[in-house]
Amino acid sequence: MKSYSKITPEGTRDLLFEECRARREVQNRLSRMFTLRGYREVITPGLEYFDVFNLPGTAIPQQEMYKCTDNHGRLVVFRPDSTLPIARMAASRLQSQEKPLRFFYSQTIYRNRPDLSGRSDESAQMGIELMGASGLRADLEVISGAVAALSACAPDFRMEIGHARFFQALAEQLPLSDGEKESLRDTIESKNYAALSELLDPLGNLPAARAMAQLPRLFGGEEALSEAGRWFQDGETREILEYLKGLYAALGELGLGDRLMVDLGLVQRNDYYTGVVFSAYVHQRGDAVLLGGRYDNLCGKFGEPMPAVGFSLDLDAVAELQPAVSDGERPVQALVYGEPGYEMQGQMLLDRLTGQGMSCESALTNTFQEALSYAERRQIPKVYCVGETVRETDLTERGKES
Repeated sequence: MKSYSKITPEGTRDLLFEECRARREVQNRLSRMFTLRGYREVITPGLEYFDVFNLPGTAIPQQEMYKCTDNHGRLVVFRPDSTLPIARMAASRLQSQEKPLRFFYSQTIYRNRPDLSGRSDESAQMGIELMGASGLRADLEVISGAVAALSACAPDFRMEIGHARFFQALAEQLPLSDGEKESLRDTIESKNYAALSELLDPLGNLPAARAMAQLPRLFGGEEALSEAGRWFQDGETREILEYLKGLYAALGELGLGDRLMVDLGLVQRNDYYTGVVFSAYVHQRGDAVLLGGRYDNLCGKFGEPMPAVGFSLDLDAVAELQPAVSDGERPVQALVYGEPGYEMQGQMLLDRLTGQGMSCESALTNTFQEALSYAERRQIPKVYCVGETVRETDLTERGKES
């Protein structure tokens, strides 16, 4: 039987040294930013009941979830999404809290991705959720927060905004099965014009079909919104378009210039989005590094209806964009050697030195001479020898003498 003891499962990887440091730096930067904006951190379980992610209208495809059973035989999954558990938590534990509720999180999700998709099965994410608030002010708060988060850790980005109801309102008017509508969503998301034509051509000259065919083409700046006015004339879609125009104009004041774009073909895969949706991209990656939107019906699935909007940021993707940090950026400043019988005293000195902010290592050699040789190889400037007294050897001075 083949042994897999030396490799990680497909879609996962080890993080080493600088990668860990870069991720932690981004986490600290964003945690401070979210906290200063009034958001409080929450952590949901890594294991959740399958039912949390299988609610009507919000279900995550079963094949994308890692599943197992608990000791009562109940089906549980490794958390595939952070928004649904936070909605569960808010609805079940925070009903009496004054609204709006502001949360931020930094946690891992698990998705069973198709082979060769190039996407990780284990993804570290950070994000915010604003629950109990609707309207332009709330949308602007969250999208502005997304822009601030990206500016802090991935400044060379492009932000795209759209609206989930364009696709939904048109799809409701088409004589298609639920499966065909999902195929339609996939072709629009990937801007696969040939496949889109194959799905829509049999529907003939239906106004909704003709408008649907335009969604992936309505991409750009103000000209895309102007062009959309030709296709969306009925009450609901016209109202959505006017709202999006106002949102686009307001976000333009952030100074993003041509980095802010409209994409009416932005049809997020999660079914729970009901309003504005947005994504962000960087040049170094093909997939979006940030996804978000409004999901006003989700909390009601858990028995506590309230409007909500939020976003998630791919933590590892933006951590990879951080400037390279050499392993020696914070060099070891001292090596502490405890003579036989004084090992604990050596550890106590190391505690005092590190408490003063000095970067130290404990010497694990058998002799002091071996400790000196180790320090020279590692370019550690000072060595403390702890015995009846404490002796300090400055290797930089020794080097000058030689």
